[in-house]
Amino acid sequence: MSDDNKVSAELRTEFGKGFARRLRAAGKIPAVIYGHGTEPVHVALPGHQTALIIRRANALLDLDIEGRSELALVKDVQKDPVHQVIEHIDLLVVKKGEKVAIDLPVVVVGESAPGTIVNLDATTIAVEAEATHIPEHVEVDVEGLEDGTHITAADVKLPKGVSLVADPETLVVAVSVPAAPVEDEAPADETAEAPAEETAAE
Repeated sequence: MSDDNKVSAELRTEFGKGFARRLRAAGKIPAVIYGHGTEPVHVALPGHQTALIIRRANALLDLDIEGRSELALVKDVQKDPVHQVIEHIDLLVVKKGEKVAIDLPVVVVGESAPGTIVNLDATTIAVEAEATHIPEHVEVDVEGLEDGTHITAADVKLPKGVSLVADPETLVVAVSVPAAPVEDEAPADETAEAPAEETAAE
């Protein structure tokens, strides 16, 4: 883990929506840290730095909480649905060497056979990995794959130290030939309108 993930967190004793708004106006993000049987700890994180770090899925923060060091995994980020401003972050306490359950993003690489399309059925795969060695994503290579090819979770090559938690039969990628477009839908429309005309006549 790089020094870029080192974050100074301020303990906070005030709560409520009004205080949270003031925090965000000051360029900080409210967060709560929990896990390992400890009482939840409420902190304020530096907004810009934290926002850059959590752009990566399953980001791990090396927190300095007023002189005390703590590793925490980002478990949930709550954003304003309209402005996409980060409103709150949930952090899970982790220890070095500890295995954690996470959802890894799936990235498709390569091009399937000519005339086919690749359908990504699962955008993430549930896995277990060491907290301090979480990969950014898993890759699924579709180079040259033909129509009808299915890739399940069991087929995905996981990085060293990562084990599958998801159902092995979960469909991740399907390769198919796109359906031909329907050229003339007029007859179907006329059929649909016919009952209404008959009703009017009655």
